[in-house]
Amino acid sequence: MTEPSNSQSTELDRASLPCGWMRYGLMGFGFVSTGFGIAGIFLPVMPSTIFFLIALWAFSKSSIRFHQWLYHHPRYGRTVRAWHEDKSIPIGAKWAAVSMMSLSVLIIAVFVANSWVLPVTVAAILAPIAAYIVTRPTLTSAS
Repeated sequence: MTEPSNSQSTELDRASLPCGWMRYGLMGFGFVSTGFGIAGIFLPVMPSTIFFLIALWAFSKSSIRFHQWLYHHPRYGRTVRAWHEDKSIPIGAKWAAVSMMSLSVLIIAVFVANSWVLPVTVAAILAPIAAYIVTRPTLTSAS
């Protein structure tokens, strides 16, 4: 694998990586998070990007090789790099996230809740998250 030309390769230093069980634990956590991220692509009830970001963090603390693999992955790397470099989110991801949150509140209100308390509570929790997502910069095609 070739070394990337951006500053990302200089941020990771082999000497700063933990040794022993901590390194392998973080690496395992990174693989589990990557697996959840991949599952999130196919399961509409699960986010994917957050798990890739968690995996990227875990790999940054445990394995330069796997960190670079995920950071420069042809399919997942673009979104991860966009978030890491300028905290931007693709418009499709914004739309999907807010739609799923809204659909969740609607399903809870119609099929689950016996009163207004649960849907309002869930909406109160999800509204600030949706607002945060919507107010992030939008990933442009040039990124």
